[in-house]
Amino acid sequence: MNTTNNSNQHDRLRALVVEDEWPARNYLVELIEASGLAEVVGALSDAEQAREVLHATAGVTVDVVFVDVQLAGSPGDRAGLDWAREEIAAGQPFSFVVATAFESHAIEAFELGVVDYLLKPFSEERVKHCLTRLRSRHPVAPTSTLDRLRIVSRRKKSLVFLDPDEIWAFEAADRMTFAHTEHGTFDLDLSLTAIETSFGRTFLRVHRSWLVNLKHVKELEREGTETRLFVGNRMSDAGQGVFVQVARDRAQEVRDLLLANSTGLRRA
Repeated sequence: MNTTNNSNQHDRLRALVVEDEWPARNYLVELIEASGLAEVVGALSDAEQAREVLHATAGVTVDVVFVDVQLAGSPGDRAGLDWAREEIAAGQPFSFVVATAFESHAIEAFELGVVDYLLKPFSEERVKHCLTRLRSRHPVAPTSTLDRLRIVSRRKKSLVFLDPDEIWAFEAADRMTFAHTEHGTFDLDLSLTAIETSFGRTFLRVHRSWLVNLKHVKELEREGTETRLFVGNRMSDAGQGVFVQVARDRAQEVRDLLLANSTGLRRA
């Protein structure tokens, strides 16, 4: 696969992929990123998740949504197309591209107002052509570092604005979401799914209830089949930080990621 780097990171289209079949989802993400014309800010499996991340209080900003016509787990056999119809009718600012195995769905989608369609199986050439057309219709204004998305949380009656780099971890507990930082713990309205989609690779899902900033991981502890991390700003018995449980099916991946950019340990 040829990777095109004819667009810098700040003027690429921001794309959201909504596809319930993970092989197709991952491949489409790979093709979009490889084009050099767009960055994928999130890859989700259903329309409900997409609604949440796009319409939350601090929703994710996207230029284009790639959505499969048929999404498993949703009523009807055209859940993706029905969702696109709702968003287009509501006048949302982002464009839609539908993915389908049937050209008849694509014709109907055009009548609804989508800007393009991709027939399965996806191809590198077709995805790049689609993104090129979108770029010509939807120029992206360059952004500066001052435009970087921040997290807004609450402390009593005050609003607290946090830079993602200063957040150690996010925790979901008791139907609430908490941001753990050296300044304290704050609650916010976004779900972990919305946060994960908003900030991409900055935070890693290590457990269904935890997202961690790998830059702040200071210790990995394994005992039997259990793995946990100490995430914070210093290591000592009185270290400032939080202990995070790692899901068993994510433990090896988390360990490998932490060791990938480290030296000093003999690898087995």
